[in-house]
Amino acid sequence: MKVTIVIPNYNGKHFMEPCLASLERQTCHDFKILVVDNASTDGSLEYMKENYPDIEVIALDKNYGFSKAVNVGIRHSRTPYVILLNNDTTVDPHYVEEMVGAIERSPRIFSVSSKMIQMYHPDLIDSAGDLYTVIGWGICRGTGRPVTNYTKADEIFTACAGAAIYRRSAFEKIGYFDESHFAYLEDIDVGYRAKIYGYKNMYCPTALVYHVGSGTSGSKYNSFKVKLSARNSVYLNYKNMPLLQLILNLIPLVLGYLVKYAFFLKKGWGKDYKEGVTEGLKTMKAQKKVPFRLKHLLNYLMIEIELIVHTFSYAKDWLTRKLLKR
Repeated sequence: MKVTIVIPNYNGKHFMEPCLASLERQTCHDFKILVVDNASTDGSLEYMKENYPDIEVIALDKNYGFSKAVNVGIRHSRTPYVILLNNDTTVDPHYVEEMVGAIERSPRIFSVSSKMIQMYHPDLIDSAGDLYTVIGWGICRGTGRPVTNYTKADEIFTACAGAAIYRRSAFEKIGYFDESHFAYLEDIDVGYRAKIYGYKNMYCPTALVYHVGSGTSGSKYNSFKVKLSARNSVYLNYKNMPLLQLILNLIPLVLGYLVKYAFFLKKGWGKDYKEGVTEGLKTMKAQKKVPFRLKHLLNYLMIEIELIVHTFSYAKDWLTRKLLKR
């Protein structure tokens, strides 16, 4: 068996049937399903036992968040590859086949991101992988664009863990998802770490996933999500950038945080964003930094170039969209 599909669940009983039904229709059946439940209170465990008794379920004693749940699943698996799949998704019949084919193209591939499509607007992209910028912003590539875009396989900064495949053996070298994140930006963090170690993250346009979006948190912006994302962005930069790189990027990072604060202030979440950044700054030294190794120097240089290029390409894309609306 090649793949374990790990589905983290928290009060998502209403999502499970369509998600699991789509997995039953796969052209490739060389996989097992593992549901890791974060102490749901909506009857999810009873539902799985009654309707899917053959699917293994690990029930955690409390809600540990996304990172802990998927780590439990990854460590429990014994297959070469692990697919992490949000419960608020349905997948195309060729999804598993395409994902396995994509990651098997090279042993240096750590992860592959699928083409995620908006469930209720299937003509629009939800995600075509993640990019990261020198101003500290994670960019969900392709969001809101027509599905006719992003049709070619290419290298991305990191995979979106909502529907991605990972090389299980690589986690032993680079470390697992950071559980201090709880949720949000943990996929960019682990993908960033993989790049430091010389791995690649790829995008597969033929692995199609339909995604509801914010199925667990409930909305695009809320106090919990804004605060946690702000805090985790501080952790992400502190852990993955050596001191010299942090100094080099200090001005653009500060500018990035100020612009984000102004954005959330306008949206009504300014206080939450500020509290998240403040908490991140106060507790970042407790986080485990990626150890700097001279043999990774070229990787750091290539990452820095990517961060700069992604910043300018995002700025160009944002200005183009604004001008087109006029």
